[in-house]
Amino acid sequence: MSANSIDEVTLEKVAPLYERVRKVIPEIEWPIHASYVAAINELKKQKNAVILAHNYQTPEIFHCVADITGDSLALAQRAVDTDADVIVLAGVHFMAETAKLLNPGKTVLIPDLGAGCSLAESITAADVRRLREQYPGVPVVTYVNTSAEVKAECDICCTSGNAVAIVESLGSDRVIFLPDEYLAAYVAEQTDVEIITWNGHCEVHERFTAEELESYRSDHEELTIIAHPECPPDVLATADFVGSTAQMQDYVLNQRPKKVLMVTECSMSDNVAAGIDDVEFIRPCNLCPHMKKITLANILASLETLSPAIEIDPAVANRARAAVERMLEVGRSKMTEVAA
Repeated sequence: MSANSIDEVTLEKVAPLYERVRKVIPEIEWPIHASYVAAINELKKQKNAVILAHNYQTPEIFHCVADITGDSLALAQRAVDTDADVIVLAGVHFMAETAKLLNPGKTVLIPDLGAGCSLAESITAADVRRLREQYPGVPVVTYVNTSAEVKAECDICCTSGNAVAIVESLGSDRVIFLPDEYLAAYVAEQTDVEIITWNGHCEVHERFTAEELESYRSDHEELTIIAHPECPPDVLATADFVGSTAQMQDYVLNQRPKKVLMVTECSMSDNVAAGIDDVEFIRPCNLCPHMKKITLANILASLETLSPAIEIDPAVANRARAAVERMLEVGRSKMTEVAA
């Protein structure tokens, strides 16, 4: 079947998938998406492939072709458990690198090598080495939004959802926290550990302002504002709840605010809204230009050609993998404590 056209039988076959996204994708657009959805889902079976999709992917990817979805921590954790031969990362480059670190024997694909990240590009391995010279003996925590080369120079990784727990797990009075300045400031408020920061920023989250959010409050009664900790401090101070993308989603699902504004990449709102009828989503639409480089068309092409494939220098990979695995081990220890 060509991905450029779709027959009625195939359209009927993928109709249940449209029910997942009916609220956020107009019916007139669905046949265009459906042709790719059908072709991708069939090709996944043939290639023994799985698709990992970040929360910022568009609904037709997130709800209709992805096998594993979530924030960067969830994707890292669940990538380890897959028995697929091929992993397609519908996200950005550092996420694909993380999947490759944890699955060195598997083929890991990123549909567009240009899907980068402003945070990952804000720091280099040489920068980390200089910081270690400046602060000898101080442990280095790196946000997963960094390259494998940077991870290899650090002691442990973290995500926005586990950053405080990771910092406190080190048992140190001082920690170097890289590269997001705003996430570091948020962590510093949650712990007594002294946080040494870097000046990296997310180009999506740094565009939000407190004034913008207050204007939304003025226009919408009973509005709940929830924000990602990569946002500037004045934005976080204005928000009613601060958390990772997974924590934001859980908040909406469990609290069911009458109206909610999710201060993060705007596809996140679409993906959560697709399955909820009793919450009104107010959307300040800041798009990530890198996430939007991933499309159904290039996911299909990636599966067809098994490229572009992620490759990491083994000398770098071994050290970077250790930093990621230390993060996952802290998570497993926390789960054991809760179970006990």
